Amino acid sequence: MSDPFARLKIEPAYRKIAAVLIERITSGALKTGERLPAETELAGRLGVHRSTIREALRELESAGLLRRERGSKLMMVSRPDRDTVASGVTRALTLHEATVAEVWEALTVIEPMVAEFAARRRSAEALAALVAVVESAAPVGTMREGAADLAAAQAAEFFRALAAVAGNRVLSMSHEPLLQLMASSLRKLVAAVPQARSRIAAAQRRILEAVECGDAVAARDWCGKHVRDYRRGFEVAGINLSLPISSVITPKAAQ
Repeated sequence: MSDPFARLKIEPAYRKIAAVLIERITSGALKTGERLPAETELAGRLGVHRSTIREALRELESAGLLRRERGSKLMMVSRPDRDTVASGVTRALTLHEATVAEVWEALTVIEPMVAEFAARRRSAEALAALVAVVESAAPVGTMREGAADLAAAQAAEFFRALAAVAGNRVLSMSHEPLLQLMASSLRKLVAAVPQARSRIAAAQRRILEAVECGDAVAARDWCGKHVRDYRRGFEVAGINLSLPISSVITPKAAQ
């Protein structure tokens, strides 16, 4: 039985200040692009030491909520970029020992819906970017050094570009941690399975054609087939889907 009079955990003052600033940023009281007062002024207004303010600002800067413009000493409210948001989720999923299969299953749910939305909402600019990604794939016969890394990166970038066409920021940020976690698995798949690159290229073109034509059903179905096909590739490459994703991640992918 836990002690009802256990010692209370005293939170550092800078964490309390950081929490206050986070609440004011997320509530909209502090707008994106708005400059914060100087550290000395903030310390006086909030009734704490300047060193406390400095630590709080560093924490929010690390989280992507604040940034300092070049040549300025003042912090500015900013939006965390995609990688900053994803890195926290990636760490959490890794620590919770999410398996390769679980990450893949999540992609089978998210990506077909992304493709469907892309076909319904495509804009000329976003579509052009998707076409560029598909065309950036190296010729299948190319076996230069680093070819597997490049092919795996292109495969992941295809899904990012597809999400941009779909125009749904929630879906875009939801799948980013999954793509990062699958990076090593994709490299191993492409390196170990000779036919993987041609199958990936063919599927990407089918999905692109459906999106360009505005055929939401075909885009969803082809994307579903594409993601499901990765499972067979993982198995052929000898990747154990029941293992934690951390067992597949290489130092390069973890960076």
